[in-house]
Amino acid sequence: MDDDGQQGAQAATGRQMETGLILPPRPRRTGRLARMIEEMGFSTLLLTDSQNLAPEVFTQLTLAAAATTRLRVGTGVSNPVTRDSAVLASSALSIQGESEGRMVLGLGRGDSAVQRIGKDLYPLKDFSCYLDQLQAYLRGEATDRDGFESRIEWHRAVKQMKVPLQIAATGPRVIELAARKADAVMFAVGADPDHLGACLARARAAAAEAGRGPDEVRYGAFINSVVHDDLAVAHDAVRGTAATFARFSSFKGSPVAQLPPALREAVGFLREHYDMAEHTRESSKHARAMENDFIDWFTISGPLEQVKPRFAALRDLGLDFVYMVTSSSDTPREVARASLANVASGVLPLLQG
Repeated sequence: MDDDGQQGAQAATGRQMETGLILPPRPRRTGRLARMIEEMGFSTLLLTDSQNLAPEVFTQLTLAAAATTRLRVGTGVSNPVTRDSAVLASSALSIQGESEGRMVLGLGRGDSAVQRIGKDLYPLKDFSCYLDQLQAYLRGEATDRDGFESRIEWHRAVKQMKVPLQIAATGPRVIELAARKADAVMFAVGADPDHLGACLARARAAAAEAGRGPDEVRYGAFINSVVHDDLAVAHDAVRGTAATFARFSSFKGSPVAQLPPALREAVGFLREHYDMAEHTRESSKHARAMENDFIDWFTISGPLEQVKPRFAALRDLGLDFVYMVTSSSDTPREVARASLANVASGVLPLLQG
């Protein structure tokens, strides 16, 4: 870790981390689930925005906000392909007003939501302009739309702080762009502290080069994690989402040759074999092919006493938040519940101080 990373870790000493979950919304269950997560001690719930695979996310976020009093709610994540910047900002501001300031807007370039309508990732060359438009809308400012001055004209009715924009970032160019333009960077690069620390140092350097102060940008990570007494059960339960998140490093333009060896090997396989029809499923052929050594490197999974030192290592990096991806989409419900209970009882106290 470089000097900037060491300083960040030192600054984190004694600081409480934000701890959240990312889950798909479910009809008639979202409100109850949000209330349960709040009672367990989590600070944030992100719901996936993938219209062909799950209910409409902002409707579900409204239900989650109404069922809770402290829990922050948000998208994990939305995208510029299915959501015009004005539509997305207006939706986020609606939740911000109704929740009294508990909305967080997570954004990426697109994945399953885009794939399921036959589209591709939003071009990186256009992403910067989209972020400028979105941030202007969220601040209540005017933005140029092909020569037309556009703004959210009802913005003044929200009467809350600005909705924080958090960018899901994997490759170096998106990491740097997010550090320059977003309110927070959400790393989707796995749980290895060396690799994650290098990405964190890159983001901090990009923010500093853009003239942003140390408190202007927050940094966090998506962590695939299943905490279960049976290591084999934990491995199987996390395998589907681990393959999904590792695949993000295989997107076109990603500097695969620069990746750590364990991730580079997995990316090569996933580029050839990932089946979007089996997205996030532990039973998929591509997920079953993930070696346990890679699962142990990329995720934090296993018995509680085994995972606690690894979560402590992430805390010591100086991250502001961790969003946990706790199981695959076809994980047995009893396994997912056991993992959540273990995280709440053993991991949250460690991260929250």
